Amino acid sequence: MNRLPRGVEAEELLAEARKALWVMVGFLAVVWIVQIINWVDDYQLSFDYGIRAREVSSLPEIITAPFLHFSWSHIESNSGPLFIFGFLAAYRGVKRFLGVTLLIVIGSGLGAWFTAADNTVGAGASGVVFGYFGYIIVRGLFDRRPIDLVIGLVMALCFAYQFSLLIPAGEGIGWQAHLFGFIAGVLGGWFFRDRRAKPVAQPEPPTTLLDNPTES
Repeated sequence: MNRLPRGVEAEELLAEARKALWVMVGFLAVVWIVQIINWVDDYQLSFDYGIRAREVSSLPEIITAPFLHFSWSHIESNSGPLFIFGFLAAYRGVKRFLGVTLLIVIGSGLGAWFTAADNTVGAGASGVVFGYFGYIIVRGLFDRRPIDLVIGLVMALCFAYQFSLLIPAGEGIGWQAHLFGFIAGVLGGWFFRDRRAKPVAQPEPPTTLLDNPTES
C-alpha cells in the first residue's frame, strides 16, 4: 500500500479536523435552534417526535429523537460531551464519521424502542454521545494507530463516570439509548476500521540452472 509523505498526511489530517470542527458546530447549532423552538412550544416536539416504545408508528422518530430534549438542563448536560466526543470521532474523516453516526442513531434508537418501558417517550442526544464515546475508545485498537489508542485511553479515564450512566439507577433516565448507543459505537469502530492492504510478497527471481561445463 502506498503511503503519503508525512507532511502531506499531516496537512490532510488537519483539513479533516477543520471539517470535523465545523460539522460539530453546525450539529450543535441545529440542536440548540430546535431546543428554542421546542421550549417555546412547551416541549411538544419532544412528545410528538420522540421514541415511543414498541409503537410501530414511532419508528421514524428514531431519526428525530436525538435532536430533541425535555429541558435546558437536559440539553446542557449533553452538549459538552457531544461536541468533544463528536469532534474526536470525526477528525479522521467526516465521511466515515457520518456512517458511524447513522449506525449509532439507528442502534441506540432501535434499542430504546425495543426495551424502554411501556407508555414512555424517549428523546435526547445522550445515545449519540455514548455511541461516540464507545467509538473513540475502541477505534485505536481496530485501526492500530498509536495516537488514537492514547486518545481512547485518555477519554476513558477522564470520562470514566460515563460508564456508570450506561445503566443508571435513577428513574426517568432513558438508559436503554445509552447502552445500545455505546454498543453501536463499538461496532462502528469495527465496521468502519481502516482496511489496510496487506503487503504483497515479491516473487523470488527464478534460479538459473547451468549445465555442468564439459571438459574439452
